[in-house]
Amino acid sequence: MKSIISSVQKLLFLFFVFLQSPIGADVSGIASGPIVGYSTLKEVLVWVQTEKKSSVILEYSEIQNPKRKFFSEEIQTQSKTGFIAKLIANQVKPGTRYRYHLIVDGKKIEAKHAQTFQAQSFFAAGKNPPNFTFALGSCAYVNETEYDVPGKPYGGDYFIYNSILSKRPDFMLWLGDNIYLRETDWDSKTGFLHRYKHQRGISELAPLFSSVHHYAIWDDHDFGPNDGDSSFWMKDTAEEMFKLHWGNPNYAKEGIYGSFTWGDAQFILLDDRTFRTANNNKVIGPRQILGEKQFQWFVNSLAFSKATFKFVAIGGQFLNPNSVYENYATYPEERNKILSAIRDLKVKNVIFLTGDRHHTELNLLKEDGLEPVYDFTVSPLTSGAYPVTEKNPLRIDGTLVEQRNFGLISVSGNRGERKLLLQIFDAKGKELWNREIIPSP
Repeated sequence: MKSIISSVQKLLFLFFVFLQSPIGADVSGIASGPIVGYSTLKEVLVWVQTEKKSSVILEYSEIQNPKRKFFSEEIQTQSKTGFIAKLIANQVKPGTRYRYHLIVDGKKIEAKHAQTFQAQSFFAAGKNPPNFTFALGSCAYVNETEYDVPGKPYGGDYFIYNSILSKRPDFMLWLGDNIYLRETDWDSKTGFLHRYKHQRGISELAPLFSSVHHYAIWDDHDFGPNDGDSSFWMKDTAEEMFKLHWGNPNYAKEGIYGSFTWGDAQFILLDDRTFRTANNNKVIGPRQILGEKQFQWFVNSLAFSKATFKFVAIGGQFLNPNSVYENYATYPEERNKILSAIRDLKVKNVIFLTGDRHHTELNLLKEDGLEPVYDFTVSPLTSGAYPVTEKNPLRIDGTLVEQRNFGLISVSGNRGERKLLLQIFDAKGKELWNREIIPSP
């Protein structure tokens, strides 16, 4: 009789525990991620955030040889760094794809979505570089009703991330406004941590994050207040939080600028906030976005690069000559310095990748006897789209898009015959336009 009572008590206790647990609660201990970060020939980064202090290990194996397991070093997540771990797979082979799992507090977490990454392919001098494709976009808003402006929700069409995944890109480049800090966020480290966690909590992002590599720059809404500049009192915290939450392979000591290569392309990631003169400050000079130190680094990068294509990522439009909003034309002196450097160095195949404007367009600056320069603006992902009012003489006809969209760039061809295919898709994945760019020899 006593054993029967004991069994009933256990059943009642378990039933009580069940009632206290939220239905569908994630018992894995993972708060956000995993997110696949940078890829090189010899290592790959995987990012994850746990719910509490935990021990985290990355287990991975070649897709073609799943029985041989590799493991990262164990990391203890801590409250002061948002319970975030950056796990390094450093036993990879070039050109090889891997499947991975996370081990949290000794428990192997079953993947809800495909969890794969790749080490970049090696190509020796004189050999054909690999073909690859990357996605790009900017302005990603996720609604949070209690902190949003009343009225029609500003964010939407989150299924766009499933559409991006369906195109099977090798990686995605986030061009700024990747989160939208609210007034409740940018005054504290706690606020920054909340916004990143909330932004990454939507289910549509998880499959894209877990199987496609990701790189990022920022613009004002993931830096601080709207149109923020170097006077922002929390810019050091903003920088700390950006570097904590993204898996770029490198960052400057001050600011978030850096660079990476994929195949025969170099990606120069610029910081348009840390050193920026206030938009309305016309009484001191020189007015700047990059600042002298970053400008010198940028020009040196262009001069040194042997890459077929030089992609330059920056938050706001660069080529558009209209001095409106936060276009680089509102800082004409520094814009002209950059264009003069490109001309004087005779740098070939420079393509700026930009966001911010809540519309998409392809701009081309082509001057007699000089190398053409492109600016591919891709915006917005899930934020509201804005109609375009200014006339832009550099816009290529047929490339203006005034709805939620994303871009895809494919790099292909044998050595000496490389080319780019630029495509724009709507939120559902339907192609809106495409253009081919043949590089200068």
